[in-house]
Amino acid sequence: MASIRASRGRQTAALLTVAALAVVGAAGCSSSKSSSKKISLVAYSVPKPAYDALSAAFGKTSEGKGVGWATSYGPSGTQSKAVSNGQKADYVAFSLEPDLTKLVPKFVNADWNSGPTKGLVSDSVVVIAVRKGNPKHITGWDDLVKPGVKIVTPDPGSSGSAKWNILAAYTHVLEDGGTDAQAQDYLKKFFGNVAAKPSSGSNATTTFLNGTGDALISYENEAIAARQKGQSLDYIVPDESILIENPAAVTKSAPQSAKDFLAFVESAAGQQVFASHGYRPVVSGVAAGTVPGANDPANPFPEVKHLETIAGLGGWDAVNKKFFADGGIVPKAEGNSG
Repeated sequence: MASIRASRGRQTAALLTVAALAVVGAAGCSSSKSSSKKISLVAYSVPKPAYDALSAAFGKTSEGKGVGWATSYGPSGTQSKAVSNGQKADYVAFSLEPDLTKLVPKFVNADWNSGPTKGLVSDSVVVIAVRKGNPKHITGWDDLVKPGVKIVTPDPGSSGSAKWNILAAYTHVLEDGGTDAQAQDYLKKFFGNVAAKPSSGSNATTTFLNGTGDALISYENEAIAARQKGQSLDYIVPDESILIENPAAVTKSAPQSAKDFLAFVESAAGQQVFASHGYRPVVSGVAAGTVPGANDPANPFPEVKHLETIAGLGGWDAVNKKFFADGGIVPKAEGNSG
């Protein structure tokens, strides 16, 4: 994991000199009519608790004092389309880079990813959540395609989370020494066991917690957040996973307060807030501290033995064409799964 971060060139002395802020609980992001400054935040659904806490922490800074909020959360792809269709947005945060680049250059400047974190504000990995006590004895990807195992994972047509999940499932076969043909065969079996495909990652978690399925394919941070809320589930960090990289940017029309908020999110202080909600920091050297809800709160982000990256798969253009476009691997696997 450390080598991946080093290769991305994210560590900067300026970021690490920002003093850490203590955040107590998650505060709501309600707009204030009396505020002279207001940020319209449009984001995918999963990080809402983290952004509630980030906005509260930002409000304690000199730049964030008096800032009001208007927020919108939903499936990543749906949110990107909404901004393209005219929804007001100053700060945008998505599950996938392509959902952001669709807004370039009309709504977001082309240099959005030129900063120290390359436009990324949070990292995570794909995990497998299971019922408390793991009654199906699921230990990794191969157990998910056994007869009788029912899977919940979001719909790749609307959810960025779904794409990360499917890529992790597919590439685990390659990491184990398998061929593309074997990985495609695995994916057909995987979809054959899918019991529900909700529209977003957060909706998938709700569906699972309401009793559907034996396993939920999810973000590590989403599983941690559910446990922080007292929900009953366990989760497994498989030996093979994929590095989830979540981008954010300000729009061309954004006020200075939105730009200040993005800078705060990318700072060591902001990254510690993200870490407290189960996200892996994008800034090297940020200590996660104790994270309630993690399998080991004192060591919340264990190293994954085989961690694939989008860069390693050729970038998003190549990935979308190979896996998710009409006639790609995923539509074929879904269609042939029965």
